[in-house]
Amino acid sequence: MQFGRYFEEFEVGAIYKHWPGKTVTEYDDHLFCLLTMNHHPLHLDAHFAAETTEFGKNVVVGNYIYSLLLGMSVPDVSGKAIANLEVESLKHLKPTFHGDTIYGETEVLDKTESKSKNDRGIVYVQTRGYKQDGTVVCVFRRKVMVPKQSYGDARGGEQPGRPVPQN
Repeated sequence: MQFGRYFEEFEVGAIYKHWPGKTVTEYDDHLFCLLTMNHHPLHLDAHFAAETTEFGKNVVVGNYIYSLLLGMSVPDVSGKAIANLEVESLKHLKPTFHGDTIYGETEVLDKTESKSKNDRGIVYVQTRGYKQDGTVVCVFRRKVMVPKQSYGDARGGEQPGRPVPQN
């Protein structure tokens, strides 16, 4: 199975539907909040959320949703990346709650060859995340430097650095 794409394999207008989706649990949300030191009660305190918010329950921290979508896109978009260059925009459009399932898809908006090195290029993409009912919850645009096929061939092909088993 291919992991990522070479520059030549990206086509402007192509949409990659990332699979599988991920059902967000309370554990996922709380662990991410604790690991990133985000102790806002909207995400961690069910009583606070029930009594003081319009939602009446905890809202999943948005950066977890962004990180989840970014990770979902790796096999399709940046699995061969040389570098993630820029996150141009990030929008959290609707809340996500414990028990929601997140799906993602990425559209190729543009691609340009590197001006300084002929073995790579920059791919400009937009990723959308949506819930099980189709509600779009997160959209972000980014630029990724990806190698051309020649770069991969010069470094060992599809699985560079993979050792050969010894008998």
